[in-house]
Amino acid sequence: MFWLVKFIASDMDGTLLNKEQKVSKENKDAIERARKEGVEVIIATGRSYQEARYALDEANIECPVICVNGAVVYTKDGAIAASNPMNPDTVKSVIRYLEGIGIYFEVYTSDGTYTKNYEKSMATLVDILLTANPDLDPIKVTEQARERVTVSQIKSIEDYEKLFSIRELEYYKFLIFSNDFQKLGDAASGLKENTTLAVSSSGRENLEVTNRDAQKGIALERYVKDRGGSLSDTMAIGDNFNDVSMLERVGRSFAMGNAPSEIKNLCDFITDTNDENGVAKAINKVLNEGL
Repeated sequence: MFWLVKFIASDMDGTLLNKEQKVSKENKDAIERARKEGVEVIIATGRSYQEARYALDEANIECPVICVNGAVVYTKDGAIAASNPMNPDTVKSVIRYLEGIGIYFEVYTSDGTYTKNYEKSMATLVDILLTANPDLDPIKVTEQARERVTVSQIKSIEDYEKLFSIRELEYYKFLIFSNDFQKLGDAASGLKENTTLAVSSSGRENLEVTNRDAQKGIALERYVKDRGGSLSDTMAIGDNFNDVSMLERVGRSFAMGNAPSEIKNLCDFITDTNDENGVAKAINKVLNEGL
């Protein structure tokens, strides 16, 4: 029986974006085709809205964006449709815990992203980009990282306690980095003891911590229902562990060819890599074949 897709959700890094951090013409054309055929396309990313829009604006793509793993949802016009911030007391306890174990982290908020070590933020992003794309020129990667840091509105702060003096600030996500996998694993175990939090990852060297309701799958389900749809009519494409909550909920799930084996194993289909226009091939496959 021909399956009719009504919504398509796509991750960004490692999925919609290629190693140049851009949306390819093939991916853009597939998104435009889906729209013309009456399908609503939604971006679901761990990025902040500013960082997500930078890449989407370059490709002239207007669509709703589920940001920071579901902590904030924006309409295609840039208005906030929903937010799922962490409780300030929880944020304080997480800051104390992470500083106590001596691991680097950043705090995503409604006023931008804060770090106690701006250069560390840059160096960490360069390391992540090079790990994912070892064939890229380190100088070019450094330029990409500097551009992303600027767009992300990353701000230096001497003491995270100062955040709590900013009125009406919402806390969206902790992004934690370490090349010490044992320390990273221990941090994840400790954080998971707090049942109000969701702990995931978008790469081997990081953890992403949000409100337990700030997950891509939960945010996507709410968005689709508000639009009169169902996740059974929805397709999702992703490449990493912060995509699991949506990949396991939707009617059709596609893993990128560059995804870890665990992600590939839980999905219905596997498409090509992000450098081989895997998103376009997945979208066209569903539109053509109604899988």
